[in-house]
Amino acid sequence: MKQGKRVGIIGAGNVGATVAYSLAMLGSCHEIILRDNKIDVARGKALDMSQAASAVRSHTVVKVAEGMEDLTNCDVVVVTAGSPRLPGMSRDDLLMINANITREVIQGVAKYSPDAIIIMVSNPLDAMTYVALKESGFDRSRVIGMAGILDSSRMAAFIQEKLGYGGGQIRASVMGGHGDDMVPLPRYSTVAGVPLSDVLSEDEIDEVVDRTRHGGAEIVGHLKTGSAYYAPAKSTSIMVDAILKDTKQIHPCAVFLEGEYGYKDVVSGVPVMLGANGAEKIIEVTLNEKEQEMFKNSCASVQDLIDSLNKNNFFEDQ
Repeated sequence: MKQGKRVGIIGAGNVGATVAYSLAMLGSCHEIILRDNKIDVARGKALDMSQAASAVRSHTVVKVAEGMEDLTNCDVVVVTAGSPRLPGMSRDDLLMINANITREVIQGVAKYSPDAIIIMVSNPLDAMTYVALKESGFDRSRVIGMAGILDSSRMAAFIQEKLGYGGGQIRASVMGGHGDDMVPLPRYSTVAGVPLSDVLSEDEIDEVVDRTRHGGAEIVGHLKTGSAYYAPAKSTSIMVDAILKDTKQIHPCAVFLEGEYGYKDVVSGVPVMLGANGAEKIIEVTLNEKEQEMFKNSCASVQDLIDSLNKNNFFEDQ
């Protein structure tokens, strides 16, 4: 019989391992189970994290899954597994490779943790969330993509850098898909409750918005090999924590739309209430014409990826 909360993490690379470490430090779950093709690497990281948890008197234990069958009865499963885009690889190549990885992983999750809430982190994020939903057969409230918290935190960091004050009091708001077509919402962004437009000029806001769109690429440019993982992992752990603790907090997350904002059968980032049942409520904010146009373009980009999967008969290959 299971004791306490159990979180499965599939993919123990930089993002997955940092999610596990962050959760172990929080102590919000009893057990974290790492699953990776490199089992010894996962085992080493699990031991290291369990010892770190002991150092801060956290009761969390980090273990390793030798196979998918070891990921049983998880409350939440985080999926970071996937291939990075390699030189010479087209966007469609990467899409098909990661869709196939996601399919295999999700079939295992659905079999061994049929009541879990799935959080997708693999890229292209919105399309992989769509694949995970279709492959699992779960209710849409239980398959959620992590992107909005990350994009919002990037925007908040850039606002703070621009202002030189307000740290910890900045609330930035981003909707839409994860990528160049994201929809930063300066109108819904504040510093200690003061509208962003009252503390930054229009040009400064435009600079922040543009930098937010390319926030991930900026980090890749510095790192040369690899991509961001501290902020993506922390953003993921915030979602896991909200679900495990049933906080009912509102966070921007990627979910399957069924008519909200006027869109159906597509995944996009919108504000949702996170609780023990996953994305328990979708919040519909009022968008002006410019914002509606950006959201439309963002949904169209995700739709293109879904169309590519359909064109390649991905969902018929079963």
